[in-house]
Amino acid sequence: MFEELLEDIAQKNGLSEVHPSLKLIAGLGAIVLCLFSSGFLPPLVIAFVLAIAILVLAQVELRIYAGLFLIPVWFALMGVAGIILITGGQDVYWQLDLLPGFALSVTRESINQGIYVFCRVIGGMSALFFIALTTPMTDIFSVLRKVQVPETIIDLMMIIYRTIFILLDQVIQIYHAQIMRLGYSSYRESITSFAQLCGAAFIASWNAGDDLVRAMDARCYAGKFALMKKSRPVEVVPCLVVIAFLAFSLLIVMATGTIILV
Repeated sequence: MFEELLEDIAQKNGLSEVHPSLKLIAGLGAIVLCLFSSGFLPPLVIAFVLAIAILVLAQVELRIYAGLFLIPVWFALMGVAGIILITGGQDVYWQLDLLPGFALSVTRESINQGIYVFCRVIGGMSALFFIALTTPMTDIFSVLRKVQVPETIIDLMMIIYRTIFILLDQVIQIYHAQIMRLGYSSYRESITSFAQLCGAAFIASWNAGDDLVRAMDARCYAGKFALMKKSRPVEVVPCLVVIAFLAFSLLIVMATGTIILV
């Protein structure tokens, strides 16, 4: 579902006319502040502010935004569980001795560390989703070209980005065709259909790569992709909002670094 929606949302959201440099500065700045925060509260504040911006200003549906968090939150919870069990500490709440010299335990220090890591994940993912849901990749490529990123890297990024969607489109079409033919009606059929899906997707991606090379040669490719640019000015109000957001987040990071939950 999301492979069909994310780029459309980035193209049509309520913040699509804001200069992409401002959105990238806000998102990347929030990620940096989450990484440098020494407490659990600043990432949560950053995540809350960015969630309000995505839901209210960008007008992204709550269902889509919440669905994006399912996979990262699941991985974060598994990682946090491991951190809590193996970190150790002095104030022990529960302990299980598995082997000599190795035990699983839940301590006050490990709980604080786990909560801290989880909050940083939530803050960082919120900043990343803010960029993904409000800034089209074409705008990101334009900003990278303006900041003098090597052309080879930008061209590789553009090719990879295009190939991802070609591969996803082929996989979706093949999967729907298999569903229509009851390819997943049993466990045995599912294994066979999945293997055929992987093989067909690989062949389709290979053919798409050959088509791209022929198209580049036909257009006299000389080492640089043409990129459509939109002359979009940097407006004063969005610039002030981004500065205020980063300044407020930095103040929260500096003021709440010593606060712990347990």
